[in-house]
Amino acid sequence: MTPYTLTNQAARRIFLDRHALSEAPQGRAAGADLLQMIHRLGFVQLDSINTVARAHDMILFSRRPQYRPKALKRLYERDQALFEHWTHDAAVVPMQFYPHWNLRRQRDADLLRSRWKDGRREGFEAQFETVLDMIRERGPLCSAQVGEGEKRGSGGWWDWHPSKTALEYLWRSGALTVVKRQGFQKHYDLTERVLDASVIDPANAPDTDETIDWCCRGALDRLGFATHGELAAFWAHITPAEAKRWCAAAFSRGDIVEILVTNVDGSTRPAFAWPNIAHDPALGIIPTPRLRVLSPFDPALRDRKRAERLFGFDYRIEVFVPEPKRKYGYYVFPILEGDRLVGRVDMKAFRDEDQLRVRALWPERGVRWGKGRCAAFERELERVRRLADVREVVFANNWLRDAK
Repeated sequence: MTPYTLTNQAARRIFLDRHALSEAPQGRAAGADLLQMIHRLGFVQLDSINTVARAHDMILFSRRPQYRPKALKRLYERDQALFEHWTHDAAVVPMQFYPHWNLRRQRDADLLRSRWKDGRREGFEAQFETVLDMIRERGPLCSAQVGEGEKRGSGGWWDWHPSKTALEYLWRSGALTVVKRQGFQKHYDLTERVLDASVIDPANAPDTDETIDWCCRGALDRLGFATHGELAAFWAHITPAEAKRWCAAAFSRGDIVEILVTNVDGSTRPAFAWPNIAHDPALGIIPTPRLRVLSPFDPALRDRKRAERLFGFDYRIEVFVPEPKRKYGYYVFPILEGDRLVGRVDMKAFRDEDQLRVRALWPERGVRWGKGRCAAFERELERVRRLADVREVVFANNWLRDAK
């Protein structure tokens, strides 16, 4: 039987719908509504770079322009509706998913103890009880507070002091929980003091097979279609081999089907999907034409290869590229319009000067930036300006005026 083939347009519609980018960016962005959005995405990546706004704030703002950072802080720190741990990177995750991180915590405990013991962090294991006792007595602490008096290196992850390494290990393995961030610095408390005993009781945790099933199903729900490798990479809990076995078993039961996904260049690529993929409601949704700026860490762009296959958008963040070798800039924001990525912009908030300074715009090949698109872009910049909490937008040159 010939597999069902998704056209490129259909694949884009499903992909954008799953990432909450098809509908117009509007609606409440606090409390239960914000939590529902994070649940829909699965998690929101945290990142410290703040050229305009931090990545997690930009991700949520691009879907709900009413969003302001205090709303996420309330969910995380006051309401404890979110917890922080790792997917492919540090992220905030709905507390409802906490039991499914038990496998990740177990695996991190084994992996990190082995990896760090052979690195430049000798002595961190000897600090476990000291760190736990200090937090037990003094309450939530950050790495600087537990490492008072210890020799410090450059501050990079490769040169943490022993207590900082112990903190990170105890958090990743579950003994500690991050309860807040101040100036983006994590503050840790005892998990047993923060979370309900029933939530953290290992007896209530799913077993490995249940977690693999949850990870694969949750990833497929949020991707729309995927290979086994993409399913494994979504939460980054399980191995490609475990996801491959799940796909084989689910396919044999008829729970999932094999399809072909058409790339922007006309080639096709096999993937798995739910059996109703040909009747997916997203196929009838025309993505909003509203132009919006995305974070470089937006979940829709996390898999750079998938973005290139579906949209022809070749994107690499150049934060770690030496300036003379950068093609675009240090931290360049993709621009989405409808079902196309139409450009990228280099901009930065200079808060001491109360300005959002737009330094350069690069239209994508074949995309004309006429008066209408330029006007839409200016409206989006006004929205971004408010998020960045500055007074005015300033253009570094006349390219926008000339385009109009």
